[in-house]
Amino acid sequence: MSQWHADPLHWGHGPRVFEMFLEPTCPFSARAFGKLDELLAEAGKGRITVKLRLLSQPWHMYSGVVTRCIIAGSTLDQGKEAARIAMSAVAANRNEFEFRDHCSGPNLDTTPRGIIAKLEDLSGIELATAFAIPDLDREVKWHCKYARQNGIHVSPTFMIDGLVRPHMGSGDAVTDWVREVFPQ
Repeated sequence: MSQWHADPLHWGHGPRVFEMFLEPTCPFSARAFGKLDELLAEAGKGRITVKLRLLSQPWHMYSGVVTRCIIAGSTLDQGKEAARIAMSAVAANRNEFEFRDHCSGPNLDTTPRGIIAKLEDLSGIELATAFAIPDLDREVKWHCKYARQNGIHVSPTFMIDGLVRPHMGSGDAVTDWVREVFPQ
C-alpha cells in the first residue's frame, strides 16, 4: 500500500458535533462506544455528527497496538466501518486484549503479532497488511495530539462543539447526552 487514506471515524452529518475520546480496551470506553447507534438514532443523524477519537493510554498495555489496528482498519475498502467492526470486537472481547489488573494474566505471554491475529480472528477483518503501513503512525499521532491539544488525557471524555464536558460519563443515559447536545 503505497498510497493510503484513513477514513475519518465520523457518523451522522448534523451541525452539532459530539466527540468521543475513547481508549479501545477501556471498559468505560467500551460502554460509551456501545451507545453510538442509540445516540445517532435518538439525536438524529441529520442533527448530530459523532466523531470517534482514539486515545491510547499506557496503563492499558496493548493499547497502542489495538489503536493502530483500528486505525489500520479505517484504511481498508470498508473504511470507517472496518474500524468500527474491529473496535466492536475489542469491546466484546476486552479480556483478549488487556492484562488482568494491568499487570498479570495470560496476555503477558502474547506479542503484538498475536494481538493483531486475535483481532483479525474476532473481527473477521484482515488488519496485518494495513497495520504495517510505515507511516500509519501519522494518523495515530494525530488522534493523540488532538486529544492533548484539547486538554484530554483520560477516556472516556466527551466534547460538544469544541467544549470538553468533564461531568459527562459512559454511565450516563443516552437521553442525558442528547440533552447536553441539544439543551432546552
